[in-house]
Amino acid sequence: MKFDDEFKKAIANLPPKEKDKLILRLLKKDYILANRLYFELVSTDNVQDRRLIMETKIKKDLARATKVYRSPMSLVSDIRSLSAEITEHVKITKDKYGEASLNLLMLNEALNKNNAKLNKSAPNKAHRFNIYVVARAFKILTLIKVLHEDFHIEFEDGLKELSDNFGDNHYLMKTAIYNGFDPNWLFHAQIPDDIVETLKEIRSQGFLK
Repeated sequence: MKFDDEFKKAIANLPPKEKDKLILRLLKKDYILANRLYFELVSTDNVQDRRLIMETKIKKDLARATKVYRSPMSLVSDIRSLSAEITEHVKITKDKYGEASLNLLMLNEALNKNNAKLNKSAPNKAHRFNIYVVARAFKILTLIKVLHEDFHIEFEDGLKELSDNFGDNHYLMKTAIYNGFDPNWLFHAQIPDDIVETLKEIRSQGFLK
């Protein structure tokens, strides 16, 4: 929603007490904005502190999810929940590096801990999980690509680990290849310059569904 200059001027000219009440009332209705302002104005944590907290939570939550694992779909539910928390973290801290690194950690933790169980699942039951992982792997590559190239080397080990996890999961590997994802991008940590366009084209052809 765009605000015209007259409205902006009227807001700016509100009495300080009235303006403060209005701001607090609006913040109560916008959880993300309230937490972002708290992070920027009050909190003594920095972005790295918050990222470390998220890393710990991802490992802890996926360790719990592994203990109560019931099916590939239950694991999808767990990682979707974590993905939402990562998105919230990014909105609050503007941590673009963490958006890539935390998603990469999430996939590796999920696969490291559950590949043996996933390999025992019927292909039709693991399909939705595999599609989610491949789509998320595409997203991770697009997120890394837009970071400054000096950061790319810091993702090489994680990408190689994800490549190994793909290789250890037969149906996941087949799903990746069928949907136009080349696992060699992970193994060699070489992200195509046109990865965003490639993903758009693949989706336009009806894949990743």
